[in-house]
Amino acid sequence: MAVGWSRDGAVQEQIDATVASAVELAKSRLPKGESFTHCEECEVPIPEARRKAIPGVRLCVACQSELEKRQKAAALYNRRGSKDSQLK
Repeated sequence: MAVGWSRDGAVQEQIDATVASAVELAKSRLPKGESFTHCEECEVPIPEARRKAIPGVRLCVACQSELEKRQKAAALYNRRGSKDSQLK
């Protein structure tokens, strides 16, 4: 595949690096340890059902939703800083 000045396999290496990076990010976002009884952000009590359903939970539903919105907005940009519109 002709890709300009890059060597053979460089495109696949970049794809592999992007996938590995996404996997590491996803793993880092998984809750770990003991669940909190109160939200880390707003200190609202976290219901027992949520603590049992998601071991290691640290945020209430409202704060978790807000965090996920911010993370989704940040994920719309690729390594070069341009919008990932070509992948949609």
